[in-house]
Amino acid sequence: MEFTHPVVIDPTGRDIHGEADRIRERGPVTPVELPHGVPAWAVSSAPLLKRLLTDPRVSKDARRHWHRWLDGEVSPDWPLYTWVSVRNMFTAYGTEHKRLRTLVSKAFTARRTAALRPRIEEITAALLDRVAKAGAGGGADGHAVDLREEFCYPLPIQVIGELLGLPEELGPELRVVVDGVFHTSADAAEVADIYARFYAVLGELVAVKRAAPGDDLTSALIAAREEESGTRLSEQELLDTLMLMISAGHETTVNLLDNAVHALLTHPDQLAHVRGGRASWDDVIEETLRAEAPVASLPLRYAVEDLPLGELGGPDGKVIRKGEAILAAYSAAGRDPEQHGPDAGAFDVTRAVKDHLAFGYGVHHCLGGPGRITGGRVRGILLLQRPHLALEDPHRAAERTRRVGQFLRAEQDDHRDRHDQQMPGLQSVAQHVMPSLSSTVATLRNCTTPG
Repeated sequence: MEFTHPVVIDPTGRDIHGEADRIRERGPVTPVELPHGVPAWAVSSAPLLKRLLTDPRVSKDARRHWHRWLDGEVSPDWPLYTWVSVRNMFTAYGTEHKRLRTLVSKAFTARRTAALRPRIEEITAALLDRVAKAGAGGGADGHAVDLREEFCYPLPIQVIGELLGLPEELGPELRVVVDGVFHTSADAAEVADIYARFYAVLGELVAVKRAAPGDDLTSALIAAREEESGTRLSEQELLDTLMLMISAGHETTVNLLDNAVHALLTHPDQLAHVRGGRASWDDVIEETLRAEAPVASLPLRYAVEDLPLGELGGPDGKVIRKGEAILAAYSAAGRDPEQHGPDAGAFDVTRAVKDHLAFGYGVHHCLGGPGRITGGRVRGILLLQRPHLALEDPHRAAERTRRVGQFLRAEQDDHRDRHDQQMPGLQSVAQHVMPSLSSTVATLRNCTTPG
């Protein structure tokens, strides 16, 4: 295929769904331009994307299969560099991916996540109490509370801290560096600084757990051994696996929580279906994952050899050439009319088929679907215990917010000012090619928890 007139991906993500529509309008496979002019093929057809995700001729290993990497054209100052350069199962291919996933699976078990559920409920209850207090005292209508800042954001990072056995004193720095990972318009110095700080935090965590192992994921990853070969994770693989667990697990869950609450509060008919028992919390989760994918587009995959798309159910005569990059356009695929009909863009919890690729597919399918651990449970608690939860005046909210990357932030929110002071030069601009988030500013009216 000829790479001409690409859709230029907006790194600030101001209009993710509009951009996804433009990509789909160009066909199931569309040339796109990533930050710094990097070319890729965006796949927006859900059936075709599903086939590509399971095709052994498609790799995630840039070092072996991306011609731009092999030609020395990808430098560390590229904002997405770490997403393609880390050494963990996210970027592994073939037998190497199998080895790494096996080691991680030994540590990240269903038993471990199930054991966390009581603690998740405790953290959730404490955060909801804080939200209720923040919303009280504003008269009959209550105070407006930023649910993203007060609930959706802190919940996953606290849960992941518990999962990893993170010392309390490392928590504040971890939050700052995780924010920085999703800053796609950072310059070279900022990119280098944030990853140096991230690796420093992870190095401290590993040192603590080597000295005093505990019943936590970090200790289990250190101890994990592959039975056939007897190998363990190398030091770099260990650090990069922890980075993957934190970055992917945190951001996707924040976005899932926030998008779901925002979708329900902006679609009162759908909320009525849930409260009336006509739809379950599982329905809310699955429809949110489909219609408001927590990962808008995910970098990158590469053609191991020429890929004739006609053989995969794509357009006849079109070929993705060996060494070219592929962008999985999850947001566009979730609203694919060929998959979900003419109302694919509508949020409908009663939709019969809610198929999505939000957790990937095939060998790189998300190991734990971290959003599912907290998603249904905490959203049920949130909306059932807060029956008067409502969006701030929609007209005021529309005036006060704008989409930046996956964030929809109040432009003059105090928390942005605090964040900017913590990270000079790193604004709250998130990585467009990672999760899409709608921040929910809500008014809590008489929302004390029922006895």
